[in-house]
Amino acid sequence: MIITGNDVDGISDLKASLHHTFEMKDLGSLSYFLGLEVISTDDGIYLSQAKYASDLLARAGITDSRTESTPIEPNVRFTPMDGTILDNLTLYRQLVGGLVYLTVTRPYIAYPVHVLSQFLSAPRTTHYAAVLRILRYVKGTLFHGLYFSAHSSLTLQAYSDADWAGDPTDRCFTTGYCLFLGDALISWRAKKQTFTARSSTEAAYRAFADTTAGAFQSSPTDVFCDNRSAIQIAHNDVFHERTKHIEIDCHFVRQRILIDAVHLIGVGTLDQTADIFTKSHHPTRFRALLSKLKLVSLAPT
Repeated sequence: MIITGNDVDGISDLKASLHHTFEMKDLGSLSYFLGLEVISTDDGIYLSQAKYASDLLARAGITDSRTESTPIEPNVRFTPMDGTILDNLTLYRQLVGGLVYLTVTRPYIAYPVHVLSQFLSAPRTTHYAAVLRILRYVKGTLFHGLYFSAHSSLTLQAYSDADWAGDPTDRCFTTGYCLFLGDALISWRAKKQTFTARSSTEAAYRAFADTTAGAFQSSPTDVFCDNRSAIQIAHNDVFHERTKHIEIDCHFVRQRILIDAVHLIGVGTLDQTADIFTKSHHPTRFRALLSKLKLVSLAPT
């Protein structure tokens, strides 16, 4: 059990009550928990999984110094028929499972890990090579992590994006979002939808619905999107007749706008931070998006 807060007396009373009821041991301030490394200072909290990442690299047998500039090859699209079936299915599943857990502090690998998770039932050589590429990128960014400043503002902002018809097998689309509390990245998601969108506008609107569902605060949350048509639909009832196939999401998002819970704001594609959660990118673009996530790298002491 982890107990946090700034009420010292309250924490002491709670620990005393728990000791009275259960057989427990006080391990002091949190520094390591389930592969998650925590460094606390007066200025904030730093979260990393450097040791966990190192163990994952060892399990994959990666011992050389080679690294990659991006976690996934630019513009690559995977299918269930790529390459040949692997002899060792278990290792692939273990590595992908380990990478899923590594996304706790490395949001920028969420998209490629999500893609490769779709082939767990019958992974092939091409998919395994892609897993090794992610790991080699991790090797070069071993001490990357999240930082939560004690002096950050409490303003919530969200970015919402979609990759329309991006899957080459079934043309389903991928949605992605990320939420910032001040400068701190606190929530993100990359998800392939289970149906095909009829337009890029529908795909963007579905992403809106996912994003706004998680954006709760006392003042309106700014949600940035690079699809102008989707923003028009959200603000104008006239467009609803043309979009009955997404009527539920239309009503949901419009209700959030009407109660002043969210503000939808147009943003250029180059400034769309959530783009990193919906598709692969060339190194220059990837680095630009990565810088927007406000992650930090803390070398070992």
